[in-house]
Amino acid sequence: MMTSDPRPPRVILQDIARRAMVARGLAPDFSPAALAELATINRPAGAMGARPVMRDLRSLLWCSIDNDDSRDLDQLSVAEALPDGATKILVAIADVAALVPQRSALDAHARENTTSVYTVAQIFPMLPEKLSTDLTSLNFDADRRAVVVEMVFDGKGALLRSDVYEALVHNRAKLAYDSVAPWLEDTAPAPAAISAVPGLDANLRLQDRVAQGLRWVRQERGALSFETIEARPAFAGETLQDIEAVKTNRAKHLIEDLMVAANGVAAQFLAAKKFPSIRRVVRTPKYWDRIVELAAQRGTQLPREPDAKALEKFLVAAKVADRVGFPDLSLSVIKLMGAGEYVLERPGGNSAGHFGLAVRDYAHSTAPNRRFPDLITQRLLKAALAGGASPYSADELAALAERCTAQEDAAKKVERQVGKSAAALVLCTRIGEQFDAIVTGASDKGTWVRVLRPPVEGRLDAGYEGLAVGDRLRVALVRTDVERGFIDFWAAR
Repeated sequence: MMTSDPRPPRVILQDIARRAMVARGLAPDFSPAALAELATINRPAGAMGARPVMRDLRSLLWCSIDNDDSRDLDQLSVAEALPDGATKILVAIADVAALVPQRSALDAHARENTTSVYTVAQIFPMLPEKLSTDLTSLNFDADRRAVVVEMVFDGKGALLRSDVYEALVHNRAKLAYDSVAPWLEDTAPAPAAISAVPGLDANLRLQDRVAQGLRWVRQERGALSFETIEARPAFAGETLQDIEAVKTNRAKHLIEDLMVAANGVAAQFLAAKKFPSIRRVVRTPKYWDRIVELAAQRGTQLPREPDAKALEKFLVAAKVADRVGFPDLSLSVIKLMGAGEYVLERPGGNSAGHFGLAVRDYAHSTAPNRRFPDLITQRLLKAALAGGASPYSADELAALAERCTAQEDAAKKVERQVGKSAAALVLCTRIGEQFDAIVTGASDKGTWVRVLRPPVEGRLDAGYEGLAVGDRLRVALVRTDVERGFIDFWAAR
């Protein structure tokens, strides 16, 4: 059905988002106490009052790489070639804990939602934008306090040594994935922000080489190569124009690989200090038997017991065989692996590890402006550096880990719900049109298809007999429901 709501599309979606937040147990607004506390914070945390061991690293070629529209900059990176052929990588993480004390009113809101919620119409930040996009953000051309993870890798990507410490840093270039990636791939010139900083181009090339080496090492251990399609609405002011497909790229891989390494070092550092921590784990796939069936449908026999290397080999071959359908296969395998979760890691414990990343020690630490587990980890790291006791008991961390898992799941459901409503809003004037599509799900619960352009998913309500996942067909749009985010098709045969 067409929407009769006269309001601008963004306003419609904002209303849907706010109601979805409340329905999922997430707070869309900050409390009066949190806002009053915020009013007393008017400058970034400086070196004044910092411990004498804080290092001044502002002269290094720090830069940030994020989405085009990102304003909450959590991390910077820089590389240094060492004489012995090794490379030093530094990752600077915004010192959010310096301005958001534990058990403050601002901390209470962060603890309630545990994450920023990024809907297509509105962002519901975990911390007020005055902090997350300004005073605690590692903004361009600004001095900021940070927690630095230092890592030295040999030429094959093996970690030789690491350290964690506090420092002052200065962001010399705010870069975006979509302009850095083609430059790294030698298909476009360097972005102006890179060219404006002498030596930054070579430094980023060095970071990229190290990141590719780290990815190769993890893939040798069984890290999985997924590729999913993110559908992102394109607005012009308040008008919703289209749904665009957003894919991963080399610049995203660069940051992802460095952050995976930094998160591993953070976990190992806390373990060495005999501190409890919160780990991010993805256990052995929950539905391995169904993953085996999925591979068998494509002519590949996987072992009866979970085997990451065998699964990765299958995924690589599947991508070569069918690049169009690979994102949907990736999504199916991700769902069958089961959701990630946060768990307590006691001193001397033995983490379940992260099956998809092929790492055992993994503590989220690199995004404290937008994820509460990372802010918790930062407080633990700073307490360990100060030689103090853990600011959290093990029981408290266990309860927080459980809450973070639940609220992260709620946030993802809100983001998906609003995204589906946006897709329905884009298509509500196109009833009767036909589209090329691919079957993404076929079971007793229904048959689902993904339209190739625009990249949206909907239910196939007629003509689904005999279809299987991966089949291609033409579909006709017959119905949309913006409020519920429903899109219904019939097979056009």
